[in-house]
Amino acid sequence: MQELLRNVGRQLEALLTPSSLLQIAAILVAVLLALWFGRSVRGTERAKAAIVQRGFQARVTEAILIVSAHIAALVMIAAFGGVLHAIKAESHLVDLAITLAGLMLLIRLAVYIVRISLGNRTKGWGDTITFVVWGVLALHVLGWFDPLVQALDSVGINAGKGKITLWSVLKILFTVGAFMLVAIWIARWAERRLMAMQGLALSMRIGIAKFAQAFLIGLSILLGLNASGLDLTTLNVLTGAIGIGLGFGLQAIAANFVSGFVLLMDRSIKPGDVISFTGTTGTTTEGFGWVQELRGRYVVVRDRDGVETLVPNQHLITNPVINWSYTDPRVRLKLPVRVSYDCDPEKALAILLKAAEGQPRILREPAPVSRMMGFNDYGFDLELRFWISDPQEGVNNVRSDVNRQIWRLFQENGIKIPVAQREISVHMSDRSPIARDV
Repeated sequence: MQELLRNVGRQLEALLTPSSLLQIAAILVAVLLALWFGRSVRGTERAKAAIVQRGFQARVTEAILIVSAHIAALVMIAAFGGVLHAIKAESHLVDLAITLAGLMLLIRLAVYIVRISLGNRTKGWGDTITFVVWGVLALHVLGWFDPLVQALDSVGINAGKGKITLWSVLKILFTVGAFMLVAIWIARWAERRLMAMQGLALSMRIGIAKFAQAFLIGLSILLGLNASGLDLTTLNVLTGAIGIGLGFGLQAIAANFVSGFVLLMDRSIKPGDVISFTGTTGTTTEGFGWVQELRGRYVVVRDRDGVETLVPNQHLITNPVINWSYTDPRVRLKLPVRVSYDCDPEKALAILLKAAEGQPRILREPAPVSRMMGFNDYGFDLELRFWISDPQEGVNNVRSDVNRQIWRLFQENGIKIPVAQREISVHMSDRSPIARDV
């Protein structure tokens, strides 16, 4: 640590000369102007419109916008360095800044390419990852890396026969992160290849892709730990503790992951299915929605209001779920209607069938039917039954259209829907005092 501080002190003393201060000021001005330029370019409406588009040209445009500030900084610093070289002035700091600016540009571009190849999974972390990698390489360029490693390696604690230092922890994190990045990239490539195989069912393709991703990430962690020099036999106690944690505190999470693989393998629910959650069977629309995505821990269900609900996989395994499109998308809907005893029930039944005619979503085969279900206190209980083949387009909207038609036809044909009413009769007895007075 002392050697590192002495080395840094000597280099700081060399920066206090007039020529060095001039170069530092010029570099800072170039960096500030580059940041302003990059923010101005990315803030234009044309740039925002180009980013949300798809395709190779849109990705190239986005890459140029992201590295615009780095390009501007490199150009301005290089221009100032050219002036210094032309007048044969001191320019060692500017030359170093040109190297570091070019390194920053290449790293930022590489991070963007990796982000696109991983399906934008590192979006939002691009600048952070760039600065971390650039910082490590900049230490190499400045000659501070080896003294820093020695300083970090001297700080640690003894753990059994070995010693855990700050440098060993950072090396493990970096190595494991690099292996995981490669594993995610391979899993992403394999997922795209699997999704293009139309011979396999969609749920089977998703299941294989999720299993491959989990396997590759787990394998990458083990390989990363081994490559960093960590003895895996020392993790026996840790793995035992993790097993106990899974058995008690994490059993719900583990159950959801296992349930997710079961759903993918048995193909009972797949993206695009129309499902509803209910405690009873029938054509209820409680919890009605479309399966948008199958994830490791939950299923994304989108309802007709545009609200996406994250349903735990275990809930779909342990509770009744109506899959409207499991084997046959056709479903039968029932509309109960009550008519007055003053009306002809045969005429009312015929009107119910007429109400189903002309509805574009009602199937002609099987044909709609009307039934008299019973006798109520206030009238006949009738029911119209019909089939539809597209429940994903909504169920209640069909019911609404048919009910409106029924009401219109009932009004035109004098069919009355009874209103609940009670009759109270008051009888005067001859034995009452009022009767005797009369």
